[in-house]
Amino acid sequence: MRTVRATAAAVTAALAAGAASVAAGRLASDAALKAPPGRPLPTEPRLTVHGTAAGQITLTRDLATLRPGTYGLSGKGSHAVLGPLLPTAPHSADTVVRRLERVTHGSLNRGDAVWLTPNLHVGNPSSALGLDHTDVDIPGELGNLPAWFVPGARDTWVIAVHGLGTTREHALNLMGFLHRRHFPVLAPAHRGDLGAPRSPDGLNHLGETEWRDLDAAMRYAVRYGARRVVLLGWSTGATMALRAAADSGLRDIVSGLVLDSPVLDWRTTVRALAAARHTPGALLPLAVRAAEGRTGLHTGPGGRGPGAHADTAADPGRLKVPTLVLHGPDDAVAPWSASRRLAARRPELVTLHTVRHAPHGAMWNPDPAAYEEALRRFLTPLM
Repeated sequence: MRTVRATAAAVTAALAAGAASVAAGRLASDAALKAPPGRPLPTEPRLTVHGTAAGQITLTRDLATLRPGTYGLSGKGSHAVLGPLLPTAPHSADTVVRRLERVTHGSLNRGDAVWLTPNLHVGNPSSALGLDHTDVDIPGELGNLPAWFVPGARDTWVIAVHGLGTTREHALNLMGFLHRRHFPVLAPAHRGDLGAPRSPDGLNHLGETEWRDLDAAMRYAVRYGARRVVLLGWSTGATMALRAAADSGLRDIVSGLVLDSPVLDWRTTVRALAAARHTPGALLPLAVRAAEGRTGLHTGPGGRGPGAHADTAADPGRLKVPTLVLHGPDDAVAPWSASRRLAARRPELVTLHTVRHAPHGAMWNPDPAAYEEALRRFLTPLM
């Protein structure tokens, strides 16, 4: 009887440990699968405002606050725009001073918790940029998807799709540039965004299901006059663009792809976001397995099935149109190495514009002029 009781206790302990591991894996995978739009990813540090002065702001010293370029600064009920470092301004050893370009809304006070964001603008194309736009609804498979449409004279439209941790406001960074080149621009929300339908399971599928909302946007564009489209995506929005260009029934109208910080290796992205939440290393493989089981991101037999995109989105053989990839080695969420491999495998189609000192989804921010020049060169033959 003692042997039976000991065996039962061991089995119970093993089952409990297994259940705890499964639960821990699910919780860790939430960092990627439940990343809320418009909130910082766990890789983005929380900072503190140490003071403000005329045209200046003092922030916690961190690798993030030492980044070159221009960024948004968000907090609870506030948004501002930061310019370059001001190294000669007085500051302590644990702080930095940057130029404060403007406070978009709210106020910045000593002790406020804030974080950097790639978004320089808030609002819509009219309120943020002074561009005429129309609020439209795109019929999607789960319901209507709100979108902004900025008209232009060309019959090639740019459809701009945001990714992890951002909203369609991200597209405002490039809206003025695209408008000056007379491209009509459509910036849709997709499932899980504010005002858009929720995914049935409430999870982010890292592009696996969301790409069908981009497909709906392509159909809308054709219905209202587009003869060709350029798909511009950030992060998982770039993954969506790759899927749509390969699998959409309208793929023949895609004339080019612009991919900023593309998520081409979803396993690494899940691990990176889970690790940024201080998940122990031993549990990171469980986070990946949990993501597979919860979303179907695993590859089906023969590269088909519900999760086929997980390995085929980055398949160089599926790429058919000119592609500009904007990415760099400091992206802690989506590995730059995957973009380099894609460019090396298809050099006749892929141009890789390398950006250093930029976090995930923010390749424009360190040097907007250089980014826009690369984009101009790429888009000119596609006009």
